[in-house]
Amino acid sequence: MTVWREVIGQEPALAILQRAVAHPESMTHAWLFTGPPGSGRSVAARAFAGALMCPTGGCGECRECRTAVDGTHADVDLVATEGLTIGVGSARELVQLAARRPSVGSWRVIIVEDADRLTEHSGNALLKAIEEPGSRTIWLLCAPSVEDVLITLRSRSRHVRLRTPPVEAVAALLTDRDGVDPAMARYAARAAQCHVGMARRLARDERARIRRRQVVTMPTRITGVGDAVGAAADLMAIAEEEKEHSLTERHTAERGRLLQLLGADPAARTQPPHVRSQLAAMEKEQKTRATRFIRDVLDRTLLDLLSVYRDALVMRTGAPVAIVNEDNLDTVGGLARALTPEGLLRAMEAIGTARERIDANVAPLLALEGMAVSLILPR
Repeated sequence: MTVWREVIGQEPALAILQRAVAHPESMTHAWLFTGPPGSGRSVAARAFAGALMCPTGGCGECRECRTAVDGTHADVDLVATEGLTIGVGSARELVQLAARRPSVGSWRVIIVEDADRLTEHSGNALLKAIEEPGSRTIWLLCAPSVEDVLITLRSRSRHVRLRTPPVEAVAALLTDRDGVDPAMARYAARAAQCHVGMARRLARDERARIRRRQVVTMPTRITGVGDAVGAAADLMAIAEEEKEHSLTERHTAERGRLLQLLGADPAARTQPPHVRSQLAAMEKEQKTRATRFIRDVLDRTLLDLLSVYRDALVMRTGAPVAIVNEDNLDTVGGLARALTPEGLLRAMEAIGTARERIDANVAPLLALEGMAVSLILPR
């Protein structure tokens, strides 16, 4: 067992990282990890941090490895925003951290899991610290692609490109690490399109499997404008239900802890001004978190929808490529018969446009309705 055990299907990237660990005298002080969703960018960054802290270069068993990977090591600082962006204030705090020497390890490692969420101002606040880091400080930035990161930051970082791991590797990880039945593990890995986190959720959460089936069986039911509007509403309802299930209890608990910390009475009809201001700030943060959560859920949902049209195109053209939705061949076959290859490509483009619009802060329901109208099947 090593610290790299969960970095699956990334042999070229692993060779680069392991060589850097073995030769610290030539260490690069800023790294940029890129790869498609689910490729394990932050997993690779944490494993790299663990190997840098480990006396033997990444045994996976020692305290340094374990605490670095789970983000509790004194010299490993992890930034994982739940908001839409990383603000200037957070960036300045990181600059101060970067100036400190490591306290117990050989390096101070700062991992920014969502470097693509740095704004121009917050990125510029980090620029000097990344351009001229302390002699024992290493920055690990993670983003979907180099184009998602400010050019001033990516030009000063060494690029490590990750790829989508194969289905077999993801299934084996679920079986070995989480004890998932091999058949379920393979289904989840394939349905999640090798996104490790989503595969784990599909394998363990029946509600997630039910919601996905609702999405992937939707295309053949969109035969008119009314159906399109209803499908968009259904997609939005799935995201809202997911938000309620995942965030409502958490937000209520956060409010209770804040009131307790401030010594306020939770049952009081009105709160003192200083308590109200703290509650307002917390509620603003929770609203931002919920907005990002909705966007992330919708993006994953649209990727599931896209996979059905992709499979139909594979079936229609006879391409020698594996089908993602092997458990939903009726819908895939129905689309392949109803649409020409050009029509399937137009549908896939409409889904991609909806993803871009939602990411650009277009009202989600409006973007979904525009997409769904483009997915109406011909009579």
